[in-house]
Amino acid sequence: MKLRPRPAALIALVLLAFTVTLTGTNAPAAADDARYSATIRRTEYGIPHISAKDYGGLGFGYGYAFAQDNLCVLASWAVTLRGERSRYFGATAKSDDPVSPVTNLASDVYYKSVADSGVVRRLLARPAPVGPSDELRRLVDGYAAGYNRYLADTGVANLPDPTCRGKAWVGPITAMDIWNNLLDLNRMVGSSQLKEAITGVGEPETEGPVKRPAAGSNGWALGREATRDGHGMLLADPHFPWNGIRRFYQVQLTIPGVLDVSGGSLYGTPVVQIGHNASVAWTHTVSHAQRFTVYQLKLAGDRTSYLVDGRAEPLGRQEVEVTLQDGTVAGHTLYTSRYGPVLAAGHTDEVAYALADANAANLRAADEWLAMARANDLTQLRAAQDAYQGMPFVHTLATDAGGTAYFADSSVVPNVTDAQARRCAKPSPIPGLEAYVLDGSTSACLWGKDRDAVVPGIFGPANQPKLTRADYVANSNNTFWMTNPSEPLTGFQRAWGVAGTELEPRPRVSLDMIDRRLSGTDGLGTPGFTLDTLQATAYAKRNYSFELMRSDLLKLCRSHPEPTASDGTRVNVREACGTLRDWDGRATVDGQGAILWREFFTRLGRPTGPEEPGFSPWRVPFDPARPLTTPRGLKRDDPAVRQALADAVLFFQANHIPLTLTPGRAQRYSSIPLPGCTEGEGCFDRVRMRVQLGVDGRYPEVDTGSSFMMAVELTPDGPRARTVLTYSLSANPASPHHTDQTALFSRGQWVTGRFTEAEIAADPQLRTTTVRG
Repeated sequence: MKLRPRPAALIALVLLAFTVTLTGTNAPAAADDARYSATIRRTEYGIPHISAKDYGGLGFGYGYAFAQDNLCVLASWAVTLRGERSRYFGATAKSDDPVSPVTNLASDVYYKSVADSGVVRRLLARPAPVGPSDELRRLVDGYAAGYNRYLADTGVANLPDPTCRGKAWVGPITAMDIWNNLLDLNRMVGSSQLKEAITGVGEPETEGPVKRPAAGSNGWALGREATRDGHGMLLADPHFPWNGIRRFYQVQLTIPGVLDVSGGSLYGTPVVQIGHNASVAWTHTVSHAQRFTVYQLKLAGDRTSYLVDGRAEPLGRQEVEVTLQDGTVAGHTLYTSRYGPVLAAGHTDEVAYALADANAANLRAADEWLAMARANDLTQLRAAQDAYQGMPFVHTLATDAGGTAYFADSSVVPNVTDAQARRCAKPSPIPGLEAYVLDGSTSACLWGKDRDAVVPGIFGPANQPKLTRADYVANSNNTFWMTNPSEPLTGFQRAWGVAGTELEPRPRVSLDMIDRRLSGTDGLGTPGFTLDTLQATAYAKRNYSFELMRSDLLKLCRSHPEPTASDGTRVNVREACGTLRDWDGRATVDGQGAILWREFFTRLGRPTGPEEPGFSPWRVPFDPARPLTTPRGLKRDDPAVRQALADAVLFFQANHIPLTLTPGRAQRYSSIPLPGCTEGEGCFDRVRMRVQLGVDGRYPEVDTGSSFMMAVELTPDGPRARTVLTYSLSANPASPHHTDQTALFSRGQWVTGRFTEAEIAADPQLRTTTVRG
């Protein structure tokens, strides 16, 4: 069978099913009885403020506005979710998943299996809270219709983004595409990162540890005792991918008298994930809790069934077909069990392994975010989380106008107690897998049931780590226990993460930044946070590893000015040491010494030989009794440390790279120079590049890091917010909003939030569009 191009006439007929009129501000309005109606007002940097009289109209306006800026990204992702990437882009090319990219064939087999399983259809048949609410259903329907209306108005051949203009793979989307995207977001740190282990296509996980997704975040919720004026304040700094479907889109969504929320919304979702309304603000950070377990199956003699409590249960069989670029069809067989999909990895004649993902049937998160957006205070926000229990993999940090700070890991976690994990433990089929492996041959090892859990098998609200305070709560992807050092959280099951463990440099600098601001020792004036000092603190660009090691490094420089590199070369490091001595330790755009330090520090963590895979450069090791001040110092007398310094300096010298190389010259995004340093160095608003420094003194483009930054103060007169979308609003390289906020981020500037009607109307760049359909 040959692949035939999609006829243009057919596309037009499908798109014209969504009829609409588009009018300028002063143009005549369409009929009042239109099914969908929304107003899109764009303020500076193209930020859309969408209002409608109902949820369907709101979704319609949002889908239309989003398509104006980012249609190509969602069009490509719809192809992914349908399992059609091999057909259009080739089976061996990499998929467009920005978190867990795999070959298109592996991606297609996985997503076809999800669609064929019918999980979304079953959830759509359920009432809320397990199934979607009526409000969310109307939002999703409207969103798909709005996207399609824009595509019909513009035409595939006339799309402004050259990335997908005229491409055969661009077409209308359906509400099912949006539901599948919402489900996949919730599975992001579970099934979706194990596509190859599930499908057997590639299976790289069998060769090394399964790593957490490249997403992190910082979050601060400040209460009345931490702020100068006694208002609740919040800092949101999610670290998500800078490309693809997991980017944030900045938007305000309003139904007068019902909903009014502003913030960051992940691509292809019709709700705000991180944001604020008039009296509540919240953000999220990725949690360390378990999201799935693996069950070892004891196979029966014929290997087509497995034993549970001595009785045989047949393995399910799923036949998946993927259309390839030449029109041929590739068949693939997957197997399932009562626990979930059977992994291709680790099976023998006696055992197999199945994946049990706590988010496998979770569509509840979108309704939870929608309910949080309607909350008037923290009591209502907590009630929303307890009602839906759908947060897929994140902590929640929130504050309200009353000045209370709140933290919760209210995420979806398998109900496995420590005692059960010990009793049921089995060897892992995947080296380095960060999940419990349990005995699947006995029902005694099934997940437990909490009475207050909205679905069986997860921990209920009574067992979740939570903390409410009047000063602050903070998290930078550390476990829950150091949310506030004055009140450590302990006593929770290890499935939530482990208390008493070492804090990485980024969480430590985060807590140190708050402590210095509250004591007034950070050089920003009177103790306590204001909106201005909150912004300044977040943009300080401190490199905490350098601060902790600087003194020992300078002593090393004086005692060993010509250390030996790993190739035996003696290297004169005097000039390099002078550069580091003069550097202020901040990863600003013009920070001379920041890149030299990074190249030295990252070499400290690299194994120096098979006998030393976990070398630690810290002079004072971690002490659980002193989590905020240990580890610290540099092992300046260790030969491995001296060698790392020599290797770093030799790399600069050999490639004629200036030792004063700055972040602005070394790291960029779409040609914009960027500040910041990496996770391991202990930078608060961090950046990430997948490859080390090149011989030209440049890194590949930044692909992850601070994404939607928001500082908000909840005053009696309404919210005051400052935001910056680091990669800007549009992925379209031809858009005026492709890098305009990126340039702001480079300069350390923010956008003044416009939330009220008066603030929006006062924008001299205001553009208003009405869409009806």
